[in-house]
Amino acid sequence: MHRRITVAALQLPTLGMNATRLEFYLKKAKERGATLMLFGEYVLNHFFKELTTMSQSMIVAQSQKHLELLKEMAKRYDMVFVAPLVVRKRGALHKMIVRITPRYVRYYEQQILIGYPHWNEQAFFANASRALKEPMLFRHHGFKVMVMAGFEMHFDYFWQTVQRKKVDLVLLPSASTFASHNRWREIIKTQAFLHGCFVLRANRLGEYVDKEVKWKFYGDTMLVNPEGEVEMMLEDRESMLVEEIAKSEVIAHRKLWGFEKELKERGML
Repeated sequence: MHRRITVAALQLPTLGMNATRLEFYLKKAKERGATLMLFGEYVLNHFFKELTTMSQSMIVAQSQKHLELLKEMAKRYDMVFVAPLVVRKRGALHKMIVRITPRYVRYYEQQILIGYPHWNEQAFFANASRALKEPMLFRHHGFKVMVMAGFEMHFDYFWQTVQRKKVDLVLLPSASTFASHNRWREIIKTQAFLHGCFVLRANRLGEYVDKEVKWKFYGDTMLVNPEGEVEMMLEDRESMLVEEIAKSEVIAHRKLWGFEKELKERGML
């Protein structure tokens, strides 16, 4: 019997230290049967440009507060959370993605960070630059799930892992801004189709003004199915996506198109 799960994605600006708003969404998600929830980048922490003006102790306190809150909520609602989080290791800040279950916490250190002059995470965070390894992979109620950071979406290595490991669902937290709507939509739809998987993307909201340039985080949180079709997309305001997905759609797509079969016949998988 092929499985179904209900997944959720929260579309928010940076969360304050108050748990009330978060709990409101968690109750609604639980009522609709969600067992897995994704947060966008820089939701548990302030946006990167703001972090550069904050003390390390303040950043760590914010991360720790939200981590403890989500650990408590995971137990209360029997839910798994996946969220980017800034973590201090050996006195330096690292950009991570955390998976919080009712029983334990696991971390994935983002492997490729943005390094452009206007947005230079590489210079700020202490993440190591080394040969790439597999991203975060786990099973959830019969689904193989993989997590990649938003910027990592641009690199084929991570999508090859989706194919090699037969991943059913890709979780993609992002902090996309400026006029990148269409590019992100088309990349996600294309990769979902080519690799026969669901992609759940959570993008943050909010604005940041830098030297009179406005950084507007536009939402577009979406669920894309293995056919490359958008099943649900949020607009540009605070909201939550909750949708059921079926593993049978993944199996049917891979059988119909046979991309995997062609590679196996040539010894590539």
